[in-house]
Amino acid sequence: MGERRGFFSGLIEWIVIFIIACAVMLFLRAFVVENYYVPTGSMEPTIMVGDQVLGQKVTLGLGQGVEPGQIVVFANPTVDAEHDILVKRVIAVGGQTVDLRDGKVYVDGVELDEPYAAGLTYEFPQQAPGVSVRFPYTVPEGYVWVMGDNRGISADSRYFGAVPERNIIAIAFVRYWPLDRIGFLE
Repeated sequence: MGERRGFFSGLIEWIVIFIIACAVMLFLRAFVVENYYVPTGSMEPTIMVGDQVLGQKVTLGLGQGVEPGQIVVFANPTVDAEHDILVKRVIAVGGQTVDLRDGKVYVDGVELDEPYAAGLTYEFPQQAPGVSVRFPYTVPEGYVWVMGDNRGISADSRYFGAVPERNIIAIAFVRYWPLDRIGFLE
């Protein structure tokens, strides 16, 4: 009888440990950090197709905004999109003016130094339904202007307009997969 009692006591202990571990994991994923798979080449060469990144949620949860240069994960604003979330770089925040001239990006009249960007930056000949973006474009308060680093193929704010800050899910900070490309994102 004592062995049976010891077995059930140990089993219950392991079940409780498992439940606590799952609860901690779910809490961390919901409020602290989450992993994201990057299915497209819109952020190449910074993030390659198939890379996996970690996005931290703490600063957003504490009410701190994002800053230009940060890579963010956000809900796709395009209706009937192939991907629910997108990963892009913040180029400008509310109140700043974005302009595209001669394949370069200007924010508040200053040309951006973008060593991470691949290709030249031009307006898209077609934008998402219901979207009309003309340059120079002043980003509304509470919104951010995002662009993929691979400018020639990235459907970004040039296509769907500025993104509401409330749609930002996380700030990507490290690439953890594949192992030969582990590193912090800039």
